[in-house]
Amino acid sequence: MQTVRDVTIALLRDLNMTRIFGNPGSTELPLFRDFPDDFSYVLGLQESVVLGMADGYAQASGTAALVNLHSSAGTGHALGNLFTAFKNQTPLVVTAGQQARAILPYDPFLYAERATEFPQPFVKWAIEPARAEDVPAAIARAWHIAMQAPQGPTFVSIPIDDWDKPCPPFRPHRMASANPGDPAALTEAAQWLAQAERPAFVVGAGAARDGAWDALIALAERHRAAVWVAPMAARNAFPEDHPLFAGFLTAMRERIVADLAGHDLIVAFGGPVSLYHVEGAGPHLPETARAVFIADNPSQAAWAPCDLAIVADTRLAAQTLLDGPAPAERAAPPPRTPAPALTGAPFSDAYLLQQIARLRPHGSVIVEEAPSSRGPMHDYLPITARDTFYTCASGGLGHGLPAAIGVALARPDDKIIAVLGDGSSMYAIQGLWTAARLGLSITFIIINNGRYEALHHFGRQFGMQRLEGTDLSGIDFADIARAQGLAATTVSEVGELDAALAGAFVAEGPTLIDVRVE
Repeated sequence: MQTVRDVTIALLRDLNMTRIFGNPGSTELPLFRDFPDDFSYVLGLQESVVLGMADGYAQASGTAALVNLHSSAGTGHALGNLFTAFKNQTPLVVTAGQQARAILPYDPFLYAERATEFPQPFVKWAIEPARAEDVPAAIARAWHIAMQAPQGPTFVSIPIDDWDKPCPPFRPHRMASANPGDPAALTEAAQWLAQAERPAFVVGAGAARDGAWDALIALAERHRAAVWVAPMAARNAFPEDHPLFAGFLTAMRERIVADLAGHDLIVAFGGPVSLYHVEGAGPHLPETARAVFIADNPSQAAWAPCDLAIVADTRLAAQTLLDGPAPAERAAPPPRTPAPALTGAPFSDAYLLQQIARLRPHGSVIVEEAPSSRGPMHDYLPITARDTFYTCASGGLGHGLPAAIGVALARPDDKIIAVLGDGSSMYAIQGLWTAARLGLSITFIIINNGRYEALHHFGRQFGMQRLEGTDLSGIDFADIARAQGLAATTVSEVGELDAALAGAFVAEGPTLIDVRVE
């Protein structure tokens, strides 16, 4: 009879999970005995980096990624980016080692106490199989649950001695899932849309996950609807150079109401409109507007302030709305005013982002984790092609750098540009080693302002003129990158920037540019 390892390896082939992201420990090693040649192991030097790489890969490839962690300590290291994967709705199957079943009653060294509880609530489902022969079925179920809407990570704890136990054959079943939404509710929404005088759409990351790009463009053009990006959206779902693009909603209640004022119908696709970062008061949306919320996440639908919430695949829902009644005659919304061109005086993050936009290769992918530069990015680095932007939905740090590695593995023919804050990059700087080892086509750009600038933005809101623990001056990112095998340069003058960017964008392997902005 085959072993649990043999049956699991065959299962992973069937599920197209032959690339394993991990940082191995003693309780995981038996899985890799006689590791097959058609599998690959992507080594990260810390477990949060491992999770971030797998997250980026799963988002960019559109299928669940397999993560292999050590028991409690390794899983604990990974929790920050596991939280981000949960907020990103990224499908992951996370496995972690456990000590041998025979010694679990004796609190052995490096075991996981209450293993399935530890990663909760940031996994959709968690299990430590009751028997060794149940491991393949547990992994198959974890894959199906991870891929079901709303997608997200799952967790399987596997005792070390299970891998060599005998196991009967196991083949996963196919499961088809189409989620078009309630036909009657979509018919009602289509009627409201046809009757509206000034409709607005708000698009979130879920619309990108569902592949709704073309359907939303066609629907917006048919109804001449202004299109806004939902607050803190982690993916791009509408071209930011389109005449109907209206801008980005801010995660503040009063600002959202002000931006959407004058619209009599608001239709949100794939993400919450009312996502807040600071306390506010008053209505969540303009009181004169009807609101429809369409997304695959029933939890969001349960609390969304709206008149009608529809749990649905946003692409299928948008296509259904396209077949609705003809719209009323209405004028197109006024075009968005472009940001003024910058000269580089001062040498700001906004100028850097403007030059990235001017010089970046066509079709290149932006992976961003520079919280204090998000506003300038919206103004000066427009995202105009589908599936070319990824960022962190949780607000945590340490996701962007490893996620760029995962995206590069899933999209080997595309140039990946990781735009990172100096503080953000230090949470996962050892990820550069993996990028160099794999020879990935990534340009890492560090926006180096010498401090946690996002905290200074918040400090001003609280009336604080001085903040402790925010000074990051003195870090030489180019030296750190070269020590891990990357070609790297430091840019501190405006005149040096364009040549550094152009050279990095045509490089075949990974490069880093440390840009010292004012």
